[in-house]
Amino acid sequence: MLRVRKLNARKRIALVAHDNKKKDLIEWAEFNKTVLARHELYATGTTGKLLENALDRPVRALLSGPLGGDQQIGAMIASGDIDMLIFFWDPMEAQPHDSDVKALLRVAIAWNCIVANDRATADFILTSPLMMEEYLVNIPDYTSYLNRKV
Repeated sequence: MLRVRKLNARKRIALVAHDNKKKDLIEWAEFNKTVLARHELYATGTTGKLLENALDRPVRALLSGPLGGDQQIGAMIASGDIDMLIFFWDPMEAQPHDSDVKALLRVAIAWNCIVANDRATADFILTSPLMMEEYLVNIPDYTSYLNRKV
C-alpha cells in the first residue's frame, strides 16, 4: 500500500552545516533570503543563531548537531515535521559525530525527504517551481523488511 504525505506550499526546511561550511550556508541563505522568507526554518545550534541574525527572521534552533540536534532533525523528518533538509557537510574533514550524520542522512532518504548536501543542489531545489506549491511525497513501504527472517 502506497502512503503519501503532502508538503504544503510553505515548506519546513532544516538547515544544517558543519563548522567549515557554516559560512557557505549563511552566504547561500542570504542570497536566497526572499525565497526562504516564505518557509519555516529550523536549524541546529550555532547555525540557527547565525541564520537568524543573517536573515533577520526567526529560525527555530535545535540542539547543536553533536549534542543531539542531528537526531532531533531526524526524528522530525520521520514524524513528518520537516519537509526538506539542506545540509552543507564537510567531505574533507572527519567529524566526531559522523555516526549521527550518517543516521540523519539515512532517515532522510528512508522517508523520501528532499535533501541537498551542497550549494548547487540547494540552488536547484530552491528554484524549482515545486517549492512554491503543494507536493505529494511517496513514502516507501518498508513492511517487507520487518517481516524478513534474520
